[in-house]
Amino acid sequence: MYKPGDVVLAKVQYTDTFEIKSRPAVVLFEEMGNIIIAGITSNTKMKGIPLTEKEGAVKDSVIKPNYLFTVSEQMITKLLFRLGKEKKKIIYRELGRRFSALNQ
Repeated sequence: MYKPGDVVLAKVQYTDTFEIKSRPAVVLFEEMGNIIIAGITSNTKMKGIPLTEKEGAVKDSVIKPNYLFTVSEQMITKLLFRLGKEKKKIIYRELGRRFSALNQ
């Protein structure tokens, strides 16, 4: 069972291709066997939440709160590391900010 803040390697399908790729992602939550994840990119020029080597990343990266995927546990191939409490707060604050636009 994966927990919020777990950084995992997951098989995901991007919108621009039918190809499935293994990519790092952070677990946001799990419900009824579905795991919601946010993609991570090593392209530090992209907008998102910085993730550093010091925090456990292989290299400095960016958590992409606009790259959300629903996967099954079988699509997660490996637990890479776990985020600290403060980084999780930053992620959920940013997601809350983006979703709060639905109330307007």
